[in-house]
This record gives sequence, C-alpha cells and structure tokens, in this order.
Amino acid sequence: MTTELRNTEFHIRARDGADEYGPYELIIAPGSEPGIDPGVDPDRAGHGDTPLRYASLRILRLPPGGSHTFATGDSEWIVLPLNGGCTVAVDGDGDSATPFELAGRTDVFSGVTDFAYVPRDAEVRISSAAGGRFALTGARCSRRLPARYGPASGVPVELRGTGNCSRQVNNFGAAGVFACDRLIAVEVLTPGGNWSSYPPHKHDECRPGEESELEEIYYFEIAPAHGSAGLGYQRVTPSATSSGNGRGTDVLAEVRSGDAVLIPDGWHGPSIAAPGHTMYYLNVMAGPGEERAWLICDHPDHGWIRDTWPDQPVDPRLPLYEAPDAGPEAHPEDPEGDAR
Repeated sequence: MTTELRNTEFHIRARDGADEYGPYELIIAPGSEPGIDPGVDPDRAGHGDTPLRYASLRILRLPPGGSHTFATGDSEWIVLPLNGGCTVAVDGDGDSATPFELAGRTDVFSGVTDFAYVPRDAEVRISSAAGGRFALTGARCSRRLPARYGPASGVPVELRGTGNCSRQVNNFGAAGVFACDRLIAVEVLTPGGNWSSYPPHKHDECRPGEESELEEIYYFEIAPAHGSAGLGYQRVTPSATSSGNGRGTDVLAEVRSGDAVLIPDGWHGPSIAAPGHTMYYLNVMAGPGEERAWLICDHPDHGWIRDTWPDQPVDPRLPLYEAPDAGPEAHPEDPEGDAR
C-alpha cells in the first residue's frame, strides 16, 4: 500500500481496474483551460484540475484488437509504446495517408521503441492487434508540424552521471533530436540503488542562455524482482524564481508503477530507485518559450557532486540496452522527414 508522505496535489497514484475508467489508465491535462477531449471525464480517468498549463500525459490501454480515437486539440503529441505495438492513423488537414506501424517493445525495461508524432488540430486513431499500453505525451503548441514516424534506430541512448548517480536516458523526443514545436520528452532508466535526476535542478524561469521555463511530468514504472513490485522515491523542493511566480512546490512521494509526479516549478531530484528494482520514468516537458530548449540550473548546495563523477566509473549495469542499428530512415530532426 502506498503511504501518503507529503503534498498529494502533485503526486498522482496509479489506479487499479482501468476498464472502470475507459481506455485511459491516467490522464494529466493542463488545468488552466480545457485541455482534454469532450466526453472524457478527468475525474474518472486521471487528474483534470492540475497546476500545469502546458504539458499533458495520457496512458492508454488497449485489449487485443482494440482501438481508440482522440482529437489532438491545441496540442502536439507523441504516441510512445510502453508495451506492445500499434497502428497510428492521422486524419487532419493534409494528413490522411497510410498509417504508421509501430513495432513497439515487450516493456520499457527491454528496449528502445519506435514512435509516432501527431500534430494539433487532427483526429488520431490508435489500434493494436495484440493489445498493449501506450503513452501519449503532449504539449500545447502554436505551430502545426507534419505527422511523422520516429524509428527506434534514431533514438540516441545516453549515459549520464557515474557511480551511484549513473542512469540511462533515451532521448527520443529531446530538443535537437526530434523536431516538435514545444514538446520535449525522454525516458530515464535508473538501476536499483542509484539516485537519478541528481543533483537537484530546476527549469522554472526564463533566463536566456542559462535556464528554460519548462513544467514537467514524471511517469514511473518499477521493475518487479523476487515477487515484489518495488518502489522508489521522488523529491521536489521549492525554488525562489526571480519573477516571484513559484508555487512553492514541495513533494516527497513514494512512487510505484503507474504513479506520476507533477512539477510546475521547483528543484527536482533525486529520483531514488530501491535496491534490486530498476526504475523507469518518462519525462514530459513543455513551456511558454518560443525556443525549444532544455536549459537547467543545478541546486547550489548539491551541484558539486558533478565534480566527483570523472573519478568514478559508470555503473556497469548500464546501458540496459542500446538502440538498434540505424537504417536508411530520414533524420528525425527534419520536420519534413518521413512525413505522412
């Protein structure tokens, strides 16, 4: 049983029995304006009145042979298989064409996946012959880019930190890797016992060339071991932004598979993986800035830890896996590449 440790406004716990809430296990939508489909009740399927203004996340579960259609509205989205594969068909202004076939993966701990980008102001149909679970990462945006396929071979797999701060980052939707208008999204895998998202850092105010204003969603899955589902911990502490607009976000959350933590502002980290249980989290980021960039500021009390990393080896358990060899696909940073 999950123990309530601190502010639950920002910690959204997994729900059992997804069928009771329709196809979505979770919906996280911006709370300042309508941000989800008509007919989808956020109080039944997720969290509708959030402190977020830009970033969205939905976790969709489809049974074998199942399908689901949704309107993208004022947001751009990446459809990312968590387990299983699917077909993504886009119907909008000039987008109707052969659907994208996503091979997917067994689970988030077994490999990099391919994905599909779908633009705002479109209708999207996701179907799966074998069934599966799919993350829909979204961001409010102004430009309408073409729908595109992102191959698994185009996902840079990066190792960050060393020693017990080692983690793996799958930069599928990172700025400079895959073209979006506002959306930034990556996957992070942290071996059991390690501290991730460390040193604590923030990106909650615009300081050109130094820091981006980006709110963030963390979605967690924990690898089971020895019959135990496992757990982890996420910390967020208040920051004092120069604009004075900080919410004083203060969270200490015990997280389990299916949980999410919302970070409208504040220093975030560490994300702690319990020994024996690999931690996965999906980061979804978006903000108001015209420049799509991930610029962070380390916490002044903890940034020194980076200076110790050159003297330690990277955790030998990493990488958990690497991206498959690249084929002849168009470079995914090109917004016209492999567009349909």
